[in-house]
Amino acid sequence: MLSLGCKAAIKAVIYLGSKCENDQRSSLKEITALTNENEHTLGKVLQKMVKAGIIMSAKGPTGGFYITKEQIEAPIIKIVEVIDGKDVFEQCGLGLNSCNELKPCPLHEEFKPIRNKFKQMCQEKKIVDLQERITQGLFYLIN
Repeated sequence: MLSLGCKAAIKAVIYLGSKCENDQRSSLKEITALTNENEHTLGKVLQKMVKAGIIMSAKGPTGGFYITKEQIEAPIIKIVEVIDGKDVFEQCGLGLNSCNELKPCPLHEEFKPIRNKFKQMCQEKKIVDLQERITQGLFYLIN
């Protein structure tokens, strides 16, 4: 359902959230190392996130990417919408362009409630909710 870039963006933002308490900034290299993501791909999505106001960046020797205490309260759906667009929650489970109630694909009936539940989760879960799980050592961002 989500693109690889969107998944990378979510992991990166969660990682940045874990640094928020101490107002720490992270370099692109640090984030890629700790999320196991491609540096080129992650660089592009992080710039989109900065432009959208989801995270911040600063240049110079003490620069890097970071997230503020206000930004960490944003729901995960904001990241998804910036990277994959709002239509991601309307897409067909088989990737058909015209899948709908009148002309459903073979998975439509089963996929639609899953897609809707996923959208609801993205609306309800905030960056801080996921970051806390990482900080507590309950969940991980890499294998």
